[in-house]
Amino acid sequence: MTLPETPILEGVRLTKHFCAGQGFLQRRQAPVQAVNDVSLAIRRGETLALVGESGSGKSTLGRLLLNLLTATSGDVLYEGRNLGNLPKEKLRKVRQELQIIFQDPFASLNPRMTVESIIGEPIWLHTDQSRSDRQAKVAELLQTVGLAPEHGNRYPHEFSGGQRQRIGIARALASHPRLILGDEPMSALDVSVQAQVVNLLEDLKHQFGLTLLIVAHGLAVIRHMSDRVAVMYLGEVVELAPVDALFETPFHPYTQALIAAVPVNHPALRQPRTVLRGDMPSPANPPSGCRFHTRCPHARSLCKEVKPVFEMATPGRQAACHFWKEIANAGGDRLFAAAPSTAFAQRLHLFKTYSPASMETQP
Repeated sequence: MTLPETPILEGVRLTKHFCAGQGFLQRRQAPVQAVNDVSLAIRRGETLALVGESGSGKSTLGRLLLNLLTATSGDVLYEGRNLGNLPKEKLRKVRQELQIIFQDPFASLNPRMTVESIIGEPIWLHTDQSRSDRQAKVAELLQTVGLAPEHGNRYPHEFSGGQRQRIGIARALASHPRLILGDEPMSALDVSVQAQVVNLLEDLKHQFGLTLLIVAHGLAVIRHMSDRVAVMYLGEVVELAPVDALFETPFHPYTQALIAAVPVNHPALRQPRTVLRGDMPSPANPPSGCRFHTRCPHARSLCKEVKPVFEMATPGRQAACHFWKEIANAGGDRLFAAAPSTAFAQRLHLFKTYSPASMETQP
């Protein structure tokens, strides 16, 4: 599928610092640099994935792009409009088109509200539909995500984790969004349920013409459902590439290490892997030069002194590494890179043989 080059959502030099230790009796500390000077454009109709270790800034960047967090500096452009300059009333209308699916499906649902009230609340806020029309719309959305209309009278605690995530997806769809951020929507679910949710998101994307921004750890999930992948490390995007190109020939050594860390289920496909040494540095005191140089097996003196430019490596691909030409594919093998998605793809194919309504319809 050929995607239009015009971005639907774009972050321009986004930076987010969280200040710590500003209480009356607290010692002032250096700000946590969660996101540092990131520019990223999401094309209309694509699925863009943000991957990286915990603490790399993926979720913070996603929330900045949806204007759920106020950036320390930088701009967010939605269809050419700067969200930071919009009046509250216009920003509220824009929020209808930018929705989020949260990581924890239980914590994100109000336990005192019925499912019908949870899903119907966005309809009530943004439209003037009557109660009967809202109830009909909620029933329709429940069926769309593979649940029964009568489930609207129940409370979140009466459902399994996968069903609660479906409720969260239905709530996100209620305001007719154009872009949905999935903030690790599969990480809290069982593996088999993950496959169901991935299939559901893919079906909904094509059914409603959605653009998806997915924050995730699971590279197998990412390879199956994404068009492009942005790899983040310590608040910065270090590589951006089409998904197949990234997995087959990773340019950045951090990307190589992430792919190499994925378990391979067949002994014949196992290869020597790049193992990262040490822990990620503190975002309150990041290293000078390249932020990855403290753990990079290819680091040289230049990496410690000069920050690499996030440049166009090849057409359609960007990387932030001084020596990417020399080390491209140094830590990744084509057979190994293709292996992680095999077992997951088999599970996806298995669950596609069932209709959505047959999946987890009984708590």
